[in-house]
Amino acid sequence: MTTPEPGRSDRPDTTRSSRFSRPARTRPPRPTPPKLIDIARWLFILSAVVGMVRFMVQLADREMLIRELRVQQPTLSQDDLDAAATGGIVFGLVIAAGLILVYTLLANRMAGGRNWARVVLTVIAAAGILLGVLRLLSAATGFTAASGLSVNGIDLAFGVVTMLIDGAAVVLMYQTSVSGYFKPRPPVAPGPAPR
Repeated sequence: MTTPEPGRSDRPDTTRSSRFSRPARTRPPRPTPPKLIDIARWLFILSAVVGMVRFMVQLADREMLIRELRVQQPTLSQDDLDAAATGGIVFGLVIAAGLILVYTLLANRMAGGRNWARVVLTVIAAAGILLGVLRLLSAATGFTAASGLSVNGIDLAFGVVTMLIDGAAVVLMYQTSVSGYFKPRPPVAPGPAPR
């Protein structure tokens, strides 16, 4: 008979929950994403980067920001306007970086075969395309200028590029050749542990 190690009993541990003694059900690893899904993932990430560049171009026009603030808040002093513009730029950059992270996370989840991520990306892309089309229509009809809002060609060009990228990514995600990739796979109980 052997003696137990110090601090250990030779009796089995009965305080453990039975959930630790059962083998966990795991999902089989997802196969490599189809080429179209991989392209869609990178298109969504590219769309987020183009959107951030667009945002940075808008924020780089500090004078325009101060003019807009002056119109909205005519009682602010120049120091207050400068502080508000700086705060807006910093806040905008943080939001833009966060959006890139969210887009990247969703795109990677979608490439991992998660259908919920594909649906979320589709909704975000559809909303972006709809808003982009409305923005183009309001600029083309003169509604934007009549409302006192400023629109420049660079901003509209970035918007068109982003809409095209998002549209292409959504089309790639819903091709019939890749639809089976998003079908749920049943969990598999692991076999006995190797000794």
